[in-house]
Amino acid sequence: MNMILTPFLMMDGNAAEAISFYESVFGAKVLFKQTFGEMPNPSEELLNGPDGKRIAHSVLKIGESQLFVADTDPGELLQQGNQVTVCITLAEAEQAREIFDQLQVGGGQVKLPLAPIYFSPAYGIVTDKFGVTFLVFTGGSKE
Repeated sequence: MNMILTPFLMMDGNAAEAISFYESVFGAKVLFKQTFGEMPNPSEELLNGPDGKRIAHSVLKIGESQLFVADTDPGELLQQGNQVTVCITLAEAEQAREIFDQLQVGGGQVKLPLAPIYFSPAYGIVTDKFGVTFLVFTGGSKE
């Protein structure tokens, strides 16, 4: 099974500042950056309000590694335990389903059910029984 684990740092409105900081400290290169206002079909409030400038997702290349950095969703509080998560990237939706289901064993909690979304054929968020949150992501286009 081909699998990539990527650290995902969540910020509370200062992700753009963190990205600039990591560019200067690590020589990071921004491969992708999207604000909430740039997402497909944003609400009028997101498009024109201050939350629209929050970073919905970014990918930084640091050496041979990648780091994801984003702000929490508008209205979501940054809490202990959700600032650093792990994104699991898989090639197949079936693999994603298997890993997603296994992470729920023993008391894991689904935060976002695994389902197709505009950027992935299978994406979901689950916190395992140890309190570690995983974003399960299948690359490629939706089937």
